[in-house]
Amino acid sequence: KIDILIGTHRILSNDVHFEDLGLLIIDEEQRFGVQAKEKIKEIKRTIDVLSLSATPIPRTLQMSLVGVMSLSQLETPPLNRMPIQTYVVEKNEGLVKEVIQRELVRNGQVFYLHNNVSTIYNVASKLEIEIPGIRVGVAHGKMNREEIEDVMYRFIAGEYDVLVCTTIIETGIDISNANTIIIDNADRFGLSQLYQIRGRVGRSDRIAYAYLMHDPQRQMNEVATKRLQAIKDFTELGSGYKIAMRDLTIRGAGDLLGEKQAGFINTVGMDLYLDMLHDAILQQKGIVRQQEKPEDEIKVKDVNGYIPEQFAPQDYEKITLYQRIDKVKSAGELERLEDEIRDRYGKLPNSVELLFEKKRAEIMMNGKCFERFDELEKECRLVLTEEYSQTVNGVKLFEDIMNLSGDIKLRYNHNKIALIFVKRKNWLSLVNKAMAIVEKAGN
Repeated sequence: KIDILIGTHRILSNDVHFEDLGLLIIDEEQRFGVQAKEKIKEIKRTIDVLSLSATPIPRTLQMSLVGVMSLSQLETPPLNRMPIQTYVVEKNEGLVKEVIQRELVRNGQVFYLHNNVSTIYNVASKLEIEIPGIRVGVAHGKMNREEIEDVMYRFIAGEYDVLVCTTIIETGIDISNANTIIIDNADRFGLSQLYQIRGRVGRSDRIAYAYLMHDPQRQMNEVATKRLQAIKDFTELGSGYKIAMRDLTIRGAGDLLGEKQAGFINTVGMDLYLDMLHDAILQQKGIVRQQEKPEDEIKVKDVNGYIPEQFAPQDYEKITLYQRIDKVKSAGELERLEDEIRDRYGKLPNSVELLFEKKRAEIMMNGKCFERFDELEKECRLVLTEEYSQTVNGVKLFEDIMNLSGDIKLRYNHNKIALIFVKRKNWLSLVNKAMAIVEKAGN
């Protein structure tokens, strides 16, 4: 008898059954836990699902990146909105007092987020004592519904200057006159949660301010430091996707299937895992995948080539560069890409040079002269094909290799020539030069 049902996660309970469900819309998708997601998976086998989120959680974002879900972005902000000025500071009572007074001078209101119900009233009383004449309201989840509604209506009506509250205000609050928020112990919140909380201010044409405070007596761990830095970095409007990308790099994607948040990807390697996942997605869609690479493609493993944050600070930019380098198939194409990146970004750091050196080696190794590449802890071995080994001028090849470096050893076993390199500094560059000599001798 009802066409549209609007509800909380209660509608995912086992005792709720639908006659003919066709569409499920999930608002604030990042608020749903893993168990709820598993229940949604059961429901959505036969229906369409639209998930909405300002900051998709890492697992959802990863699903969209690998093709399990399709993703669209709404990047146009409402008219007259301005970025929220965000500051990460040590907790300081003098600064709190100054920030509140500054907002009151322009007839605005303040959110003071203190996420501890047992001490929230002490915080409110302290503010009333330190700032004479200030009107302070309190809102938290342990109050009954009527009390919360009364406080919120009075805050909206301007009867309170400061609302001391818990994360109860995280979503669904739109008060245009509240344009300063102070977040106590901000290092204890998740990245998407901080982004949502900060979004409670700046909902008018006024400049809004967010102060993320942390206890100077407590040492923050590396992950908390990265979270606060990310919130500080991404202040422009519509930066939720970038925040989610940064969250993905900080926390990782976890296990895409099942209730576990961390899987066993390391045992098979991320490249192979994503390749298998891509195959499985195409199979479900009924698409036969064309083999782009031979199954026995040679890869160089023990090389620490990467794109540092200083070189490409934006996460999506970094991922795009990795993908472009990985897709290159020829030495000429790789050289053009390297010139393009050097022209766009300037001088390449050693780690990026090493990334190109690694790709250059893999392209040559998969040529017709080479059969396999074995990496050990202290040395590596490049084995040439039997056909090449039988036809090449071995004496000339030996002379040219010895002229390149006396550290390279040549062996002849089972009708195949093998080049053995000691893993010293810049060993990969030496391997590339040796392969160029091999290819030239073969031609």
